[in-house]
Amino acid sequence: SMDGIERRKEECRDTRRVSTIDNLVRDLRYALRTLRRSPGFTAVAILTLGLGIGANTAIFTVVNAVLLRPLPYRDPGRLVVAHYASMSTVAPAYFLEWQAGARTFDRLGLAEYWTPNLTGFDRPEELVGLRVSAGIFPMLGVEPLLGRVYSPEEEHFGREHVVVLSYDLWNSRFAADSQVLGRTMALDGIATTIIGVMPRGFRFAPFWATEARLWAPLVLDDRRADWSGASLRVFGRLRPGATVAEAQADLRTVAARTAGRDTEMTRDVLVVPLQEKVVGDVSDALYIMLAAVGFVLLIACANVAHLQLMRAAARERESAVRTALGASRLRLVQQSLVESGILSLVGGAFGVALAYWGVRLLVTLGPPELPRLETVALDGPALGFALTVSVLAGFVFGVAPALTASRVKLHGALKEGSRGAADSRRRRRVRSGLVASEFAMAVVLLIGAGLMLRSFAALVAVDGGFDPRDVLSMTVSLRGTKNLEPLRRQDFFRRLVDRVEGLPGVEAASVINHVPLHGDNWHFPFAVEGRSLGPGGDARKGSAAFLVVRPGYFRTMKIGMVKGRDFTTLDEASAAHLVIVNEFMARHQWPGENPVGRRLTVDDPATRPDWFTVVGVVGNVRQASWAGEEEDQMYFPTMQGSGYPENSQPLVTFLNPEYMTLVIRTTAGPAGLTRAVQVTVHEMDGDAPVSNVLTMEQALGEQVATPRFYMTLLSIFAAVAIALAAVGVYGVISYSVARRTHEIGIRLALGAKRSDAFRLVVRQGMALAALGGAVGLGVALAVTKYLRLLLFGIQPTDPTTFVVVTTLLAVVAFVACSIPARRASRVDPTVALRCE
Repeated sequence: SMDGIERRKEECRDTRRVSTIDNLVRDLRYALRTLRRSPGFTAVAILTLGLGIGANTAIFTVVNAVLLRPLPYRDPGRLVVAHYASMSTVAPAYFLEWQAGARTFDRLGLAEYWTPNLTGFDRPEELVGLRVSAGIFPMLGVEPLLGRVYSPEEEHFGREHVVVLSYDLWNSRFAADSQVLGRTMALDGIATTIIGVMPRGFRFAPFWATEARLWAPLVLDDRRADWSGASLRVFGRLRPGATVAEAQADLRTVAARTAGRDTEMTRDVLVVPLQEKVVGDVSDALYIMLAAVGFVLLIACANVAHLQLMRAAARERESAVRTALGASRLRLVQQSLVESGILSLVGGAFGVALAYWGVRLLVTLGPPELPRLETVALDGPALGFALTVSVLAGFVFGVAPALTASRVKLHGALKEGSRGAADSRRRRRVRSGLVASEFAMAVVLLIGAGLMLRSFAALVAVDGGFDPRDVLSMTVSLRGTKNLEPLRRQDFFRRLVDRVEGLPGVEAASVINHVPLHGDNWHFPFAVEGRSLGPGGDARKGSAAFLVVRPGYFRTMKIGMVKGRDFTTLDEASAAHLVIVNEFMARHQWPGENPVGRRLTVDDPATRPDWFTVVGVVGNVRQASWAGEEEDQMYFPTMQGSGYPENSQPLVTFLNPEYMTLVIRTTAGPAGLTRAVQVTVHEMDGDAPVSNVLTMEQALGEQVATPRFYMTLLSIFAAVAIALAAVGVYGVISYSVARRTHEIGIRLALGAKRSDAFRLVVRQGMALAALGGAVGLGVALAVTKYLRLLLFGIQPTDPTTFVVVTTLLAVVAFVACSIPARRASRVDPTVALRCE
């Protein structure tokens, strides 16, 4: 009956299902027994795969945390940053025009950098914070852990003295007291009420001022008509359905209406997704690292694959017996893949353990510029990635040996006395191809690492214009202290330098507003006397770095004086307007002339400007960035005389800053001097905090930390790759020697020299290395162009690197081949032929 036929079909399906499961269980047991009987092979395979999978998992963990994980805000894909093409900040009046005219935004908000002094505790501290508009927190969609955020009504004078704390500041300064709301804290000497605490891990902005520990209202009451004070960063949330391109066109339309107000602000407006702004240039670099470590995994898979091929050849008789007893080719393939799967999963588990330590190492070595580094951890997505890579690796390195092992010629394999030495041509080609591919990928990685090494060497060799050795720097801020008044401020820093110079071990000391490589960077437009007026009647062309120093700064930093003289204490006491320029600015502004005695101004020369006379020319200093381009630099002495009433002109505020960075050159190393200087500062003013304490060598180290990080990673990957490639060629040649012992014995018996046997074996291995090297060089020429953004001072096709890497690989290949070649040359013909 039909019911009987259906029952019979179902029974057959059940039987096949049970049979499949039984076969799988038997294959698992058999694979485990086989691997246990070959501990050497098993250990090498697991170690090789673990290295590849672990390295990939560690790098993916960083990529996922830094690049792929969404920002921890509500609907972060709609958050953007807006600014002008050549500036990251805007003036208040421009923002108010944008806010009134833009139609593609739900909300626009502002943030301004803020470094208040915290007093009233056991020690004063300069904090990093932000003044932000009230709309920022609703824009982000992050609720406070305690209390509330401030309202628009608190963005006005008289009501602005409220603050929201970070979780870290609440925990460190208030012991996580839940009753902290309503308490006051002294910020710049002003009692400020705590109204909220943000949750643990909250950071804003995630790409700038990431160390901010408190947020206060941004007051624009007296700056609404300010078209030139560009100190504000603009953030926005797009309306639903609006695109970044539409928002950019919208703001450009609004900006076009106001372009005539200030010729400096006629640039195009850019709108950039916040996520893209956070990752910046690191996205390309991290993807390059991920591709590089992927090469390491492929090399590891190739290594294990040809180990599997050699095992398959050695077990050829076993496969033939199983085939003769009725095993299908599919069963042989399944058995081989099960063994590969076990190796890959165990190797993956070992790789996860390595990745755990690798991630901790990456976080430790990671440069400060790497965003969201503190969130990097081996999490669920990373473990899922490791499992996926393990399964794929098992298939990649297992499929070729499985298919090769399933092609069994029964007659030859079962023939009594067969040596099994006559490998099929197919197997030899597969093994040779695997080894050549290993060398090709190793060449690409080695050339990448070589370029990074050469680039880093060029970066470190840059002449920064000063001697960073034995120089200690620290920032001293007088905001909110008894010495804030302008004349007392000037006197405080004069006395501080005198007292510090009297400390044991101090060779020289001075102050500057922004220390090279680690401070803020102010740029002022300027005009040279006698130049014709530019468009709009303004002769100020470009801008120069604006630096304020006390006498002795150039001597302390060992910055060479090229022409003229340094500032003196008499310059500070007089009303003379003096300036020192760097050598680049002298050549740029007065080509072929002596700039000493010439005059310049930072005002508009069409009005009644203050002119400053050039009294000296100093060497070029890498002020903003060690790898940056040379730039115009202007050095002014701190406020010259008491003839200037406070705030009579904007420049006066900049010539007498509320904070200065103390630089100290020591005779016995700066390590033991920090405490003595801090005590000196606090004896002079107990409310003046000392911050940003570091040596100039540390500042330089921070500048080269990112290229050092990428160079180290690529070098590690390249070292692993060349080691695996060397092991691969050694294994293939060793196996070949073992299989050709009979042939070599005959050659020696017939009169061949032992050196001939040595050359025969070496030639075989070097041919594989040469083939892989040639392919690798071609690939490297094609792909190293993507390293251009990571390189400094060299080209991606640097011939020295290519030659050195090729020579190194040749040496490594020769060493790997010579060991089995020496063994082949020592074969005893009698022993080799005895089996015949």
